[in-house]
Amino acid sequence: MTSTETSPSRVTGRWLDADQQHAWRGLVMGSTLLFDRLDDELRRDCGLSLTEYEILVRLSEREGRLRMAQLADALAHSRSRVTHTVARMEKAGLVERRTSPEDGRGIVCWLTPSGRQLLEQIAPMHVTGVREHFIDRVDPDDLAALGRAMNAVADALVACHPEMEMRQPGP
Repeated sequence: MTSTETSPSRVTGRWLDADQQHAWRGLVMGSTLLFDRLDDELRRDCGLSLTEYEILVRLSEREGRLRMAQLADALAHSRSRVTHTVARMEKAGLVERRTSPEDGRGIVCWLTPSGRQLLEQIAPMHVTGVREHFIDRVDPDDLAALGRAMNAVADALVACHPEMEMRQPGP
C-alpha cells in the first residue's frame, strides 16, 4: 500500500447530519446529567451511589443473589469495579459474598436483610426522582420511542456478549 492509499481502518464513516448530531449530543448530555442528579440524590438522602442502588435492585430481582461475574455483566460494569463496590457494600452490611452453593466455585453476592430493608425504604424516593427528572418530562410517545431505540441499541451491543441473559428480566 502506498502512502497515498488509505487503509480500511483509516476510512472515516458517514458524518452525522445536524439533526443526528443534535439528537446524539442531547442523549449524551441528558443521560449524563440525569444519572448525576439521581446519584447525587441517592448519596444525599441515603449515602448510596446509583451503582450501589442498582446492585441492590439486581440482587432483589434475582432471589437475592447473583454470581459476581453475572452481577458485573448485568450492570455492564467491569468485574473489578463491581468487586470494589461490593466490598464497600459488604462493610456496610448490605450484601455479603459467599462461595457458590451450587458448585463450590465462584463467588456469589447475597443481599442481606439490611440491604433488602434499605432498598425497600429508598426505592420510592428513587422512583420519584426518576419520574421527576425523566418520565414526567417526556411525552409518552417519545418515551416509548426512546425505549424502543435504546432497547435496539442494547440488544445489538449485547448480542455477542457472553452473558446475554443480562437483557432478560429476572424470575
